[in-house]
Order: sequence, then C-alpha cells, then structure tokens
Amino acid sequence: MEYLLGIDIGTSGTKTVLFDLSGNVMASASSEYPMYQPKNGWAEQRAEDWWNAVCITCKSVLSKSKIAPADIKGIGLSGQMHGLVMLDEDNKVIRPSIIWCDNRTAEECKEITQILGTEKLIGITANPALTGFTASKIMWVKKHEPQNYAACKHILLPKDYIRFMLTGEYATEVSDASGMQLLDVPHRRWSNEVLDALEIDKALLGKVYESVEITGRITQAASDSTGLSVDTPVIGGAGDNAAAAVGTGVVSDGKAFTTIGSSGVLFTHTSRLAIDPKGRVHTFCCAVPGAWHVMGVTQAAGLSLKWFRDNLCQDYVAKAKKRGVSSYTLMDKDAERVPIGCNKLIYLPYLMGERTPHLDPNCRGVFFGLSAIHTKSDMIRAIMEGVSYSLKDCYSILEEMGARPDEMMICGGGANSELWRQMLSDIYSCEVKTTVSKEGPALGVAILAGVGAGLYSSVEDACAELIKTDTLQKPIHENTEKYEKFYSIYKALYGKLKEQYDALNSID
Repeated sequence: MEYLLGIDIGTSGTKTVLFDLSGNVMASASSEYPMYQPKNGWAEQRAEDWWNAVCITCKSVLSKSKIAPADIKGIGLSGQMHGLVMLDEDNKVIRPSIIWCDNRTAEECKEITQILGTEKLIGITANPALTGFTASKIMWVKKHEPQNYAACKHILLPKDYIRFMLTGEYATEVSDASGMQLLDVPHRRWSNEVLDALEIDKALLGKVYESVEITGRITQAASDSTGLSVDTPVIGGAGDNAAAAVGTGVVSDGKAFTTIGSSGVLFTHTSRLAIDPKGRVHTFCCAVPGAWHVMGVTQAAGLSLKWFRDNLCQDYVAKAKKRGVSSYTLMDKDAERVPIGCNKLIYLPYLMGERTPHLDPNCRGVFFGLSAIHTKSDMIRAIMEGVSYSLKDCYSILEEMGARPDEMMICGGGANSELWRQMLSDIYSCEVKTTVSKEGPALGVAILAGVGAGLYSSVEDACAELIKTDTLQKPIHENTEKYEKFYSIYKALYGKLKEQYDALNSID
C-alpha cells in the first residue's frame, strides 16, 4: 500500500493526517500550542513549539496506523502564512515568530509604501503594504531589534521552518511566498526591485518552488525525531488557504470557498491574473501551477468566537465537558434560538485590526446596540453574524471585480455549524456546500504531495477523483432580506468609528 502525509501547521495547533491514495483518512493527530501577546495588537509564537507538535503528531499517526514509514510516498506541508522565522548562522531560532495577526508594523507599512509607491508595490506584489505580511515584520526587526537582524542568516515562513527541520533545505513555494510582500506575484519569483528598495538581502530567503515540486527529503535527524522514513520526499505544499482550496476542489475558474478558522477567508480561483488596484483583496499565486487566487480576509473570524468562549463562556465549557461534547456545539444551539439581528445587536469582528476591506490595524472589536435585554446567546449569534458580514464585504468586492463565483464551498471549524453555513448562504444569497472530507488543508497538501511524487497526473485530475461534496445549504429569501437591513448598518459603522479608533490607538 502507498500513502501520503499532510501536515498543517496552524495558529492554534498542528494537525497531521495520513491518507491512502483514494483520500481516505487512515490516522490523524493534533497538538496545540499557545499564542503570546506581549502588547496589545502583538501576536507571537515559538517556532520550537511547531516543531515539537510535528514530531508528536507524526509519531502518533505512525503508531495509530501501524504502517511502515517507507510506505509514505510523499509529504505535503501547509500552515499559517506570513509569520517571520529568523535563524542565526547555527540555524538556531533568534526570536519568537511574529505571526500573521500581529499589527505592530503600521509605521513600517507606511515606509514601504513611501519607498516603492502604492502603484508599483501593488503592481509587483499584487497587494498594498499590510501589517500582517512578512516584509513589514522584517523592517520592524531591523529598526527595533538591530542586534537580532544583524544575527539573522535565514528568513523562513512557519511551514518552511518545518520543511527546514525535516529536510535541511531553505525553501518555500509560491503560494506562501506571495504573502511575504517580497515576491513578484505575476512572475512567481523573488522581486529584486522590492528587495533592493527595502535593503533586504536576497540571500536571506529560501529557494522558491511551485507547490507540487519536491523541495527536499527527510534527513536522518528528522527521521529520528519524527519516525518518518529517511529520503521520503517533501513537496512544496501551500499556505493554509491555498492548501484548503485544493482540499475542497477549488482548483478551476468559477469555484470559490469560504473558510472560518482563526481568520476568515473568501477565496476564488483564477487562471487569469487579477489584481484589485485599490488593494482591498489579495492576489496570490495558488497551488495550481500557472494560476492565481483572489481572496479577502477578516482577521478575527473563529478567533472572535474562541475569544468570547475562553473569557466569558466557562459555563459552556464546563457543561460540554460533562456531556462529552464540544463547547461550540452548545453555544451554537443557544445561538440558533436567537432571531436574525440578535435583538438589534451587531458585532464588529476587529479584535486584531482588519484587512478586507479596510486595511486598518487600529480598528478594534465592538458590540453595537448592547442593552440590558441581551444575553450570552445574543452575543454569540452576534459574533457569528458579524463575522459573516465581514465575509460579505469580501464577497461584494469580488462581485465588483467581475469574479463572482459559480460555486461556493465552506471549510474550517465554522463549517461544522449548520447555523453558520445557513447564515452564510442567506447573507451571500448563494448555495453553500461542504465536502465529504473535512480535512481541508491537510488533504490539499497530501494531494500536492501525490502529484509531486508522480502518483496523480495533475492537481485538477486528483481533485476531480478525490473531492466529493456533502451537505448543501440554499439561501432562504426572507432571511436574506432581514440580514440586509442589519448589514447596511454594519457597513456604516466602521466609517463612523474610524477617527475614534485612531484616537484610541494614539493614547500611550
């Protein structure tokens, strides 16, 4: 028998899944780790925690499946994008990774824009300067931690640090590299013009591959730590959203998906390069060679619900533990009893600033309309609706660009909620589908590994064979009309609050 391994290095934890060549799950394992916030708006993680989680989950999967490690014919890597990992000359991690949802780099983004100009920057990197992206993080370290920058010999992204630990190779691939703001996205290579302008040494960066190419093979040291077989090929893989696209079959024009994980994403595939000159949505290289994707991102989607659960819903957590169910299941059931509009309560999901469509690191979360009538159930549903409205913002921009999808899939933790799936169908006013497999990014990079190992002829052919749809939500017209009334208020609130967000942020 032949198998493929998908490793997804996420923000809350790492999940490793073993698949057979028909896409069936043979074994899976997860391991969580913390996120650190030294200051308001900052977000960091320890790269060593990711590696420990990979070692734990790989050993667990091999133990559960009882297969011979040599039967794994390819390994694909997925993971959170944009995080800055810096290694010294001895390949030791210099400082905690500044991850995707960190917002400390607003000033550096201004500097990048001033140096290159908005039009040129978007023309080359397909995106405006964003606090979440890696380039501004590099500039921040250069300015505020010069000793760390001077010691840095290699810069990697989160999943590519794991690649290095597995193979000893300094490498990345086009989808993840697109989020660094250092890649020439139209031409799928590092941009010498951007690197020279920002005075970042190209030698710090790894080699760029397509997502289906072999980037290295498991070393003896990695084999000793993980149990994986020496010389097993490690394929380029993809950033989390590009991997999820493959795992949900969104690999051809007209197809799109929504994911509700820590962040929320609306992603559509395109074989034709499309860049929003206003920079409201992101254009990246996708995992299908020669193609791109356009996506809108809300920073705190599932993160908003997790924040509320962890801080204000310990009663749900305790009750769920007694019943042996997920606390989110109980929260979902209570939210379902609340009417659309949450008794006139609206939530703005800006806990970590926002990317689409506002590009504003200073905005923050808001419950608008809160009164003594409201309960936890109202607030839970308001969070779900607010996140959905933020994704509607993304959907509206795609429509404006002429990229409205014909088919919408949904994945991520939010896809487990029938209430949330129906909510999105009503708010988008389109059908929303799930896939039979819920493994998303892990399955996506396993498919990429299979293509790289020569077990499938192409990404498109593999997806046509392996990806099957499951549940379907159709929009309910009267619900769509109700949501539209609250969405119009939601859209207006950011503009009303922007000046006060900036004023609040300016206070020492």
